[in-house]
Amino acid sequence: MEVNRTDFYIGLALAVSSSVFIGGSFILKKKGLLRLASKGSMRAGQGGYAYLKEWLWWAGLISMGAGEAANFAAYAFAPATLVTPLGALSVLVSAVLSSYFLNERLNVHGKIGCLLCVMGSTVMVIHAPQEEEVASLAAMAEKLKDPGFIVYAVCVVGSSLVLIFAVAPRFGQKNVLVYILICSVIGSLSVSCVKGLGIGIKELFAGTAVLKEPLFWSLVICLVICVSVQISYLNKALDIYNTSLVTPIYYVFFTTSVMACSAILFKEWLSMTTDGIVGTISGFLTIILGIFLLHAFKDITFSWDSLPLYLRKGPQGFPGGNQPYVALPTFDTQAEDETKLPREGGSKGGWGMHQRTS
Repeated sequence: MEVNRTDFYIGLALAVSSSVFIGGSFILKKKGLLRLASKGSMRAGQGGYAYLKEWLWWAGLISMGAGEAANFAAYAFAPATLVTPLGALSVLVSAVLSSYFLNERLNVHGKIGCLLCVMGSTVMVIHAPQEEEVASLAAMAEKLKDPGFIVYAVCVVGSSLVLIFAVAPRFGQKNVLVYILICSVIGSLSVSCVKGLGIGIKELFAGTAVLKEPLFWSLVICLVICVSVQISYLNKALDIYNTSLVTPIYYVFFTTSVMACSAILFKEWLSMTTDGIVGTISGFLTIILGIFLLHAFKDITFSWDSLPLYLRKGPQGFPGGNQPYVALPTFDTQAEDETKLPREGGSKGGWGMHQRTS
C-alpha cells in the first residue's frame, strides 16, 4: 500500500520529534541517577528505587513519555519500517548532549559515527518497504493470529523470562547486553501493540465503537506490561553503564527486533524489489557501522586539532616517523650483560646498573 503523502509527512515529523525527546530523556535520567549516586542512595542497578524521588529522573521520564507519545502517533500514520530507523536520531541527540552535560567525550570517531547513523537512516527511509493494508482492528486481529507471529511471540516471551530470572541476576552487572536484550525483544512486542492501538484510535475518531472490542484492551494491557519491563531494565542499564554505550547498542538491538517483528507480522518484505531489499539492508549496516564508531573508540583522545600533530611528528613516538628497527633484548643477551657487568668498574659499572634497573 502506498502511504498517503500527508500521512507520510505527519509520521515523519512525529518520528523526528520523538527522537529528540527520547534522546534528551536519556540525559535527564542519567543526570538524576548520578545525583542519587553522589548522595549515597541505593542505586537502580542494585535494585533500589530512590530515583522515584528525584525530579530530574521524572523530567527525563516525562520527556521520554512525550517522545513515546509522538512515536505512538507516528506508527499510526506511517509504516514501522519507516518510523523505527529514525530512532538513530535519538542516538545522535543523546551522544551530542552527553558530551555537553555529562562530560562524556565525543571524539572524531563518534562524530563520524553520528553522521553515518543519519546517512544510514536516510537510506532506510528511502527504501522502506510498505506494509500490507491494515485499516481496522479486525484486520489486525487476523494478523495477530498468524502462526509465524505466534511462534515469534512465544519465543520472545520465553527468552525474556530466561534472561530476567536466570541470566540477569548473575551477569546483568557484568555485561551490558543482558539488560539491553530484555528491553529490545520486549520492545518489539510493544511496537506491535502501539501499531494496533494507533489503528484503533483512528477508528475511534472515525466513529467506530472500538472501546467495546476485547482486542483493544488486550493491546493496552500488553503495552503497559511491556513498557514497564522496558523502563525498569533500561534504568538498570543506564545506572551501571555509560550513556554513550547504552544508547547505541539499545538502538541496534531494538531496531533489529522491531524490523523482524514487523516483517513477520505484516509480511512487508515479500512485496519488495531486490533494490529495495539491498538498500534497506545497506542502510541498516551503515547505521551499525556508525554505532560501532560511536561506541568502540569513545575512550580514544583524538580530535581534528590533534591531527596535524600526528602528521608533523618525527620518529619520536608517532606511527608516521621513520624509527629504526631495534631488536628486543632476549634472555641470552640479558645473561651475557650480567656476566660482563662485574668486570666493568668505575663510572661504566654505575651506568650499566642504572640502565638495567631503569
